[in-house]
Amino acid sequence: MHPASLNEPTTSQANHRPAHQQTPHRALAERTAKGPSKAGSKAQQAFQRGLSALAQWVEKEGRRPVPRSTVVEITVDGETEPVPVRLGVWLSNTKSRRDKLTQDQQHALRELGIEWA
Repeated sequence: MHPASLNEPTTSQANHRPAHQQTPHRALAERTAKGPSKAGSKAQQAFQRGLSALAQWVEKEGRRPVPRSTVVEITVDGETEPVPVRLGVWLSNTKSRRDKLTQDQQHALRELGIEWA
């Protein structure tokens, strides 16, 4: 193991940090304002999961392109196991539906380096 990696939190540790200790990308994903639909809608939950996965990708990989086959596991409240998010597919689908995104959603994507948002 590389000595620098000993000081870096694991993915599960990073997901459980208090809000004031989270990285800017993860905090952004978590505070993204809800769209016009109710907060608990499936579409909103799916967007939030995708955004969380994207924030995790950016933390780990930087702002390089996300291959379509990329799957990122995220921690979701109420789930005991990490939830896999097909990030590459989510990004592709989100891009094709970008005209339906709220301004807050577009802003959150731009903050994470998504130029088409």
